Amino acid sequence: MIRLAVRCAPEAADLVLAELTVLAPNGVEEERGPGYVEYAIYGGEGELPELGEIEAVVGGRPIEVSATEIPDDWADRWRDFHKPLLIGQRLWLRPSWEPPRAGAIDLVVDPGRAFGTGAHPTTRLCLELLLELGQGGGAGGELVDLGTGSGVLAIAAAKLGWGPVRGYDHEAAAIEAAAANAAVNGVELHLERMNLRETLPKLAPTVVANMTAPVLTAVAKLIGTGAAPEILICSGLLPSELDATAAAFAPCGLAEVERRRDGDWAALLLRLP
Repeated sequence: MIRLAVRCAPEAADLVLAELTVLAPNGVEEERGPGYVEYAIYGGEGELPELGEIEAVVGGRPIEVSATEIPDDWADRWRDFHKPLLIGQRLWLRPSWEPPRAGAIDLVVDPGRAFGTGAHPTTRLCLELLLELGQGGGAGGELVDLGTGSGVLAIAAAKLGWGPVRGYDHEAAAIEAAAANAAVNGVELHLERMNLRETLPKLAPTVVANMTAPVLTAVAKLIGTGAAPEILICSGLLPSELDATAAAFAPCGLAEVERRRDGDWAALLLRLP
């Protein structure tokens, strides 16, 4: 296993992160230190993307790219920092080595090659909005998860009462991870590999899309040629990208209902009038 890292000055971090998440949409690890921000991705030899484009994006600002071989016991070390998380006082998101929580909906996701475990702010924001929709009577009916990653959002939706639930991702590792996690959680998902920049599946009344702003903009253009969902939750956004992303979906007939932020990340809730 190889750890590929990009280190940059804090003022270049947003540009580097935006580009890196396009090249590696399965998610990144973030580390901050005195005068630097470092983003890292993991993969086997031949699986990691080329990072040459990042140097052009940051406009001459200095960056440092490094590759480090990870010891064979790297997976066991995830246990040191992957802890259970209670979301909305109702959803207990945990790795398999942690016990269930009495009275909470149990969702088991182990760290893997596909984004994400649910601990990332973009995933948490989507889960919070799904919970609130469910508590408000909005759960039920078909749901589509665009950029499903490890299937966290799709599995949570199934447990909250949506169904059937379909998940799409352009990474084979994501589809494999989502299928494995669905089996562990005892839910049924329809999963399919698809390049969402170029084509979309038939959308459901409720859609959740935790992807980067460039991919969401591409999705908005594709929706413009077909039927928009009644409800769209989208995240994977920097706060500075909220206005432009909401504007991209406006021609689809989707209006902004709510925006929320968690640290350096943000999400939108959009609806048809």
